[in-house]
Amino acid sequence: MKQLALIFTMCLLLTGCQSVPPLNFSVESVQPSTNKIDAELKSITVSVATPAEKTGDIPQDIQIFNVPTLWKDSIEEALNRKTIFIDDAEKKVNLSVKILAMDIPSFGAEFKTIVTAKYDIIDRKSGEVLVNKTIQSEGIVPFDYAFLGAVRHQESINRAVKNNIMQFLTYLDSVKI
Repeated sequence: MKQLALIFTMCLLLTGCQSVPPLNFSVESVQPSTNKIDAELKSITVSVATPAEKTGDIPQDIQIFNVPTLWKDSIEEALNRKTIFIDDAEKKVNLSVKILAMDIPSFGAEFKTIVTAKYDIIDRKSGEVLVNKTIQSEGIVPFDYAFLGAVRHQESINRAVKNNIMQFLTYLDSVKI
């Protein structure tokens, strides 16, 4: 009985030393693209879907934690490293990202977050939508990643959004505008 109490106490002490990671959607290992899009990217916006647009649950505190801003910064960083758009091209485009769903489990041993986002590339001159792609991704964090559930929760969000951005970058490699 004393050993069980000691093990439980040690687990609590170790959990207290563990900190929750910050939200970080930066995608690692983005390689320059061999397929160039003959357009200059002028603007990137990321927003949360309205109740009529959303396709699933979206946590109410998504704005409080600056998810759209962090997503925008991360996709901008990834596109800069991808060098897929051509500066000073005749065609000017905007990228609009709409977060349609963010299904985050509130508890569990394994955390699986599912994120859905719609990416539109819009011609600034004509207003025409040149690319319209909806991407659903997931971020799975197993129980053995961290004892503290809040750590697994946060990391599952990070992984889901990173995977979503990476899938969009991969899709861009096949697009002809």
